[in-house]
Amino acid sequence: MTFKNKTIWITGASSGIGKALAMALSEKDVNLILSSRNKEALDKVKKRCEQTTNIAVLPLNLADHSSFDKIVEKALNIFDGIDILINNGGISQRSLALETQLKVDKQLFKINYFGTIALTKTLLPHFIAKNSGQIVVISSVMGKIGTPLRSAYAGSKHALHGFFDSLRAELFNHNIAVTIICPGYVNTQISNNALTANGSKFNKLDDATANGLSPDAFAKKAINAISKQKKEVIIGGAKETAAVYLKRFFPKILANIIRKVNVT
Repeated sequence: MTFKNKTIWITGASSGIGKALAMALSEKDVNLILSSRNKEALDKVKKRCEQTTNIAVLPLNLADHSSFDKIVEKALNIFDGIDILINNGGISQRSLALETQLKVDKQLFKINYFGTIALTKTLLPHFIAKNSGQIVVISSVMGKIGTPLRSAYAGSKHALHGFFDSLRAELFNHNIAVTIICPGYVNTQISNNALTANGSKFNKLDDATANGLSPDAFAKKAINAISKQKKEVIIGGAKETAAVYLKRFFPKILANIIRKVNVT
């Protein structure tokens, strides 16, 4: 698939993976809609993009599901339709399940799961009406496995896989592709912004995150997967990729490895 003249909507576009995707896609002949809660940060991303005349900034709070009808209507009128929705916005977690307040679990699901599916479902009639489109979900390796300190995050990402695998089958006859991308460690601020047991920010950069793929390298591979309309792809280092395959073929071995992870 070529991206030429496509209109692509990216959520969580103000930093990290979303920012890298926006900058990489701006080098192609596309229209971009950039969304997140932080308009000022989105404006800065827009200025750093290769082309700016075909980029629109549209603030969006994934936790405010009641606003989606109006926001989707605005998005559809910016460039006369949307061809690809990249669901990238979300938040992570760093806390033990036993210590995590239920409000934190609910907040992660409200943003990562319900925010993503609510936005998708609001836009879906547009794709069905034109009998084409692509829905991209930036999940995580945590959507395939679970590790300590990530119970709610892994749960929300696992839920996305169940929903979008089902949706893919339902949309097959409508010529709408669903692509799930599972990042491993990518060097972004995801751990800094992660929620702790009481809902406060973690405010630390994990060593594994710091040593992960660069956002630009990830974006290049992700865009290749999107262009090929792959159903699911894992993009990460050797350890994360190996963990997914261990879970599939040797789950006991992976379980033994994961339970030894230092959680102090």
